[in-house]
Amino acid sequence: MRLVACSNCHTQYDVTDVAVESFACRCGETVANQDLKAVDAKIHRCGSCGAIVDSEAAGCEYCGSDIVRDPGKLSLICPECYARCHEKARFCTACGVSFRPEQVRIEGHEQPCPVCEVLMPAQQIGGIGLNECLECHGLWVPGESFDLLVSRAIESQRNARPEELLARKPRAKGANPVSQSVAYRRCPECQAYMQRRNFQKSSGVIVDRCVEHGSWLDADELEQIAGFILSGGAPSPVLREPSSAEQRAKAAFARATAGRTRESRRGEDLDAGAAGSFLKLLTRLLS
Repeated sequence: MRLVACSNCHTQYDVTDVAVESFACRCGETVANQDLKAVDAKIHRCGSCGAIVDSEAAGCEYCGSDIVRDPGKLSLICPECYARCHEKARFCTACGVSFRPEQVRIEGHEQPCPVCEVLMPAQQIGGIGLNECLECHGLWVPGESFDLLVSRAIESQRNARPEELLARKPRAKGANPVSQSVAYRRCPECQAYMQRRNFQKSSGVIVDRCVEHGSWLDADELEQIAGFILSGGAPSPVLREPSSAEQRAKAAFARATAGRTRESRRGEDLDAGAAGSFLKLLTRLLS
């Protein structure tokens, strides 16, 4: 476990799986997320209960816990005095401070990159909360923020020259996604494989999308989409991508139609059974 402490209120935070360089403490102070330089300090206290122990004691006379002195097992660094402590220590064995780490709270939350699998810090771009991978520079856009992010990217590129827009070529040349290798990626939220969609069905930019949680854009694909739109690229009305509301309505209609079909078939089966019984009765009466 990695701990850091606020220099103002001394609140401790567990930053073991936190990738952001800094974050806001609950008191408003900015806390730097950086590795602490450990120091070798003499053991004065029990790591389990915090009681004072003799310098050469093998165990705590108060709680009976063993005093761990093996340097190979002292991996937890005290965020106050930087002394090396046992990973499961509840108190610093040098200064005696209690270890009570809190979770780091930032807007949004970190997500594993679908490509690199490293943690992507939450941040804002154009006022939109998203996650950016610091390794491959891909973007995870949660929820329904994709269209808003594209519109913000378009606004930022409106002053670009036409030749600059055209130079931002899609990932698949000739707007043919088949010409590239297929790689299905997992949603950072639910870990299900995402759908691959050709943006506007004619741009050649493949967007990985989880219907429930968001969309994934590889490096530079946001700029390519904005360049595609600003350079005049647009689908025909027949190829227009249906909106989320239209997709939900279509799914509801399909479910309703399937229900009516089942009821109709059930009625036909009942009618056929009744007709068969009547024929058998009529046959017996006429024989």
